[in-house]
Amino acid sequence: MVHIKKVGSKGDLKKFVKFPFALYKDSPYWVPPIIKDEMESFDETKNPVFKNAEAQFFLAYKDGKLVGRVAAIINWLEVKEQDLKKMRFGWLDFVDDLEVSKALLDKVAEIGQEHQLEYMEGPVGFSNLDKVGVLIEGFDHIGTMITWYNHAYYKSHYEHHGFVKEKEYLENKFLAAKADPKLFYKANLLIKKRYGLREMNFEKSKDIMPWVDKMFDLFNNSYSRLSSFVKITDVQKAYFKKKYISFINPEYIKFVVDEQDDLVAFAIVMPSFSKALQKARGHLFPTGIFHLLKARKESKDVIFYLIGIRPDFQNKGVTAIIFNEYHKTFSQKGIVNCIRTPELEENVAIRQMWKHFDPVTHKRRRTYRKDL
Repeated sequence: MVHIKKVGSKGDLKKFVKFPFALYKDSPYWVPPIIKDEMESFDETKNPVFKNAEAQFFLAYKDGKLVGRVAAIINWLEVKEQDLKKMRFGWLDFVDDLEVSKALLDKVAEIGQEHQLEYMEGPVGFSNLDKVGVLIEGFDHIGTMITWYNHAYYKSHYEHHGFVKEKEYLENKFLAAKADPKLFYKANLLIKKRYGLREMNFEKSKDIMPWVDKMFDLFNNSYSRLSSFVKITDVQKAYFKKKYISFINPEYIKFVVDEQDDLVAFAIVMPSFSKALQKARGHLFPTGIFHLLKARKESKDVIFYLIGIRPDFQNKGVTAIIFNEYHKTFSQKGIVNCIRTPELEENVAIRQMWKHFDPVTHKRRRTYRKDL
């Protein structure tokens, strides 16, 4: 029999965070989080997402052994402002036992029904900047710090329990050297001249900070039309600015502005920290921080994390400016692989944007839905 226990102490939360370390201890593809950061992201006093969302965390035990975990999440901005009566769930991990996965999912459904929500969807995080989707293809590729990795049996568990596909996400990568500058150099010059645009590059993080709020505003504006989009609040902007922006290489953040210095487009790329995180084994100290700092400086793989273009400039070739700037940066640093974050299968525009780079879809992931 499976016993579900609600996380009610710091010790329980640490068990919640550390459970995948045991589940994936033999996997060369799983990328562990930093335990301290993961715990802080679940702390209502530290993560501002909890101003508009609530979460309960659960552990599953069978025969006295920890065998699974899940986070049950309600994003009230989504429920009240978008009228999406959705029960979210994420951080769902379990051993290959249908009784265990059913008990965890049933607990999420119970909470959704208590709040009179209409359906549940997952795995998803609190917002659009969190991890999303269960991996259904590409199990032999190393994960990234911004995606979940999971065993191949997860998909069959969802479907056995009556869940159906809600959204599908593609993960693509390409060789940076295949990015022929002829494809965008001339277009970059033409677009800048036609619309009075210019690129902005940075050498220091402090120079980026005055632009970060505008960047997140543009992000909200750019993606608001996509299904299930939940805007980033002002409090979250301040949180992400403090926690993440200063750690991203400033040369990997590119802006495009118009003649009035209004932000037209932005893009964020990050070094791949996957192998460094595997070496860190969940801890920054005593040696984990050195692995991360080394990767920040020397990694030859990068993650194309975010790109946003103001709606009135979409489909006008502004990406040529961004690609031209990244080509120069990648060439200087000897970057080999550019890996894109999960993109909605329905987002045809984003696929068109990358078509000249000969991208390869190396992973697929999916969220699943079940009516309550």
